[in-house]
Amino acid sequence: MKKWQFSSESVTEGHPDKICDQISDAILDEIIKEDKNARVACETLASTGMIVITGEISTNVYVDFEKTARKVLDDIGYNRAKFGFDGRTCAVLSAIKEQSKDIAMGVDRYKEEGIDFLDSFGAGDQGIMFGYATNETKEFMPLPISLAHRLSRRLTKVRKDGTLDYLRPDGKSQVTIEYEEDVPKKVKNVIISSQHAPEVDIEKIREDIKREVIDKVVPKELIDEDTLYYINPTGRFVIGGPMADAGLTGRKIIVDTYGGFARHGGGAFSGKDPTKVDRSATYYARYIAKNLVAAGICDRVEIGLAYAIGISKPTAVYVETFGTGKLSDEKIEEIVKENFDARPAAIIKNLDLLRPIYRQTASYGHFGRDDLDLPWEKTDKVETLKKYL
Repeated sequence: MKKWQFSSESVTEGHPDKICDQISDAILDEIIKEDKNARVACETLASTGMIVITGEISTNVYVDFEKTARKVLDDIGYNRAKFGFDGRTCAVLSAIKEQSKDIAMGVDRYKEEGIDFLDSFGAGDQGIMFGYATNETKEFMPLPISLAHRLSRRLTKVRKDGTLDYLRPDGKSQVTIEYEEDVPKKVKNVIISSQHAPEVDIEKIREDIKREVIDKVVPKELIDEDTLYYINPTGRFVIGGPMADAGLTGRKIIVDTYGGFARHGGGAFSGKDPTKVDRSATYYARYIAKNLVAAGICDRVEIGLAYAIGISKPTAVYVETFGTGKLSDEKIEEIVKENFDARPAAIIKNLDLLRPIYRQTASYGHFGRDDLDLPWEKTDKVETLKKYL
């Protein structure tokens, strides 16, 4: 019996990179509420006492970037100087410019040529996007990243509801799972690091986080006497957030997806409107993968989609079932092409993506979110796909 291990990490909403993702997506949501035709590629930088908003935005609506950023910071809990960052008093700088007309020309070609919208609405950039699903968890996600996200969400919950009121917004989790063949069998170790008030004893922090976070999240049947716990392993984590580490939009792409369990094309999500296939096609690849696994066509699958800027149809479609398919990968590829329209405009239409739904995805992962109603997580193609078995 082959045994192997895999680790995935998550971060809380107070992590500097996640602050930036949330601000970028909050700005996108504010714009898309009023302007469905906007083109948004919003980037955020966080550093000590400062937020910088930049990127390319073309829209006919006014959004108060400063107010939006400060609200995000307050919601996260960065509202006291002693936490290392105060959203009420920090500097918020903006350096936004319009989207390049050369890019817009490829996306909006249908307006000039008077041809079919779905066929001529081109991808906003070239690139490769991947989606993944597995039946090892009820949300069709790899177990390591699923548990890591749940730990991070729980860490934030006990901070915000006052259960552990000495915790502060910045934090991380990491989980290592031991597999036998391709079946997850047990948790080898759990790592949690959380920012905290300076006066709290480290042993109290470790006992509290073990009891209120780990024990409430990790299934007991996955724990044995050999499971190791590393809670604030350096012994002190008082300085956190942007005061300790600069943050940037799009720097947690593996946390955002499958925890390293599947390929990643390299494109980030946050701050990008759905004409950017970095975002929308990755969501669609997940939608395809999840429906295939939910239909029982395979136990796990990776879907790849490739695009050229200004061209509507994918330049390549890729299917890999890792030997778990009830049908051949070639046959499943045919099924995908027959039942899923991966042209950018069709993705936007079918998943109803021109809505302000993005800020909620900017922490704790974009996939497998049983706490959110996300269109790419629906399994509404299952009955259609079962007919091929």
